Amino acid sequence: MRNSTFKGRIIMLCSFLLALTLQTIPWPGMLDLIRPSWLLLVTCYWVLALPNRVNVGTALILGLLWDLLLGSTLGIRGMMLSIVIYLIALNFLVIRNMALWQQAILIGLMSILLDVLIFCGEYLIQDITFNTVTLWSGLVNCILWPWMFLLMRRVRRHWHVR
Repeated sequence: MRNSTFKGRIIMLCSFLLALTLQTIPWPGMLDLIRPSWLLLVTCYWVLALPNRVNVGTALILGLLWDLLLGSTLGIRGMMLSIVIYLIALNFLVIRNMALWQQAILIGLMSILLDVLIFCGEYLIQDITFNTVTLWSGLVNCILWPWMFLLMRRVRRHWHVR
């Protein structure tokens, strides 16, 4: 039993590290503006699958790591990611029982909310302008969610993560 719990934590940690790596890898030119929010997708999956193990605190720590990796203002992404994950965790039973396409739309909207919240947080500290092209990343996340969900579920079931 103890070995199974340890193995599950390692699998979750590896998925978060992979998501952080994919989140910080630069994309060429204008494609960087429509980059999927890998960290949001992975965190949302784990919150929906195992809400007793992954929660708002996990999102705060991941967001702080995201800030450190990007070299941005410390705490902005951590706070905003934890707000979005709180909304997901608050309604995880409802979201879990939705159809996959409904979940995808909801995750796309949460991605847009995350982008807007990050902009608002950074706007309070420094003078920046909002690029509306970044809202297209919500559509990309909406399209990616079903595949991400099915892939993560397969990994969770294969490794018996509980």
